[in-house]
Amino acid sequence: MAVDKETLENLRQEYISEKLSKREVDKDPIKQFGKWFKEAMDAGIHEPNSMTLATTSIDRKPSARIVLLKGYEERGFTFYSNYLSAKGKEMSKNPVVAIVFHWAELARQVRIEGTVEKLSKEESDRYFQSRPKQSQIGALVSPQSQVIEDKEDLERDWKEAEIRYENKTIPKPAHWGGYLVKPQVIEFWQGRPSRLHDRIVYKKADKHSWKIVRLAP
Repeated sequence: MAVDKETLENLRQEYISEKLSKREVDKDPIKQFGKWFKEAMDAGIHEPNSMTLATTSIDRKPSARIVLLKGYEERGFTFYSNYLSAKGKEMSKNPVVAIVFHWAELARQVRIEGTVEKLSKEESDRYFQSRPKQSQIGALVSPQSQVIEDKEDLERDWKEAEIRYENKTIPKPAHWGGYLVKPQVIEFWQGRPSRLHDRIVYKKADKHSWKIVRLAP
């Protein structure tokens, strides 16, 4: 049964959450992110590390998908993928990206804009070997984003690889590895009553400092 237009137009949620003050946030946006990320984990949010990654093709067509954050530190935010996937190809031609975290239960979003680059082979190898063997095989056999005739072929390749590497270490495929998003802008959005949401934005001032501003909701 379809949802009628009026019902959809009237869908809204009143946000009753704590305030986000420009004076009280950490001077370092990565530390502020860490604080919010821990609170998301403590709140029991399912996969708090899921994030929307937006990329743009060379002809300026945007695309977005959900990926999983696998690390954050002073230099930026890391995730892993197939280099030959649609997003991998887009990032190789246009390294400007955006990522968004949405923690609905806390009425919070974090928006990040920056540039992306590949992690070192050593970092990618280390993470790949920490993954469950089933996930390693999946990365090995899946031609991500490419057209396949049917799923049975993929499942056959997976089973063959499982047998081939039953008692062996699976080497990281050359087409798979990590990415680092180096932020230039980080926005923390806190839902507030009457749509007077709090928006605190960090803008990269130089290599070691950030300018903090408040935006109107």
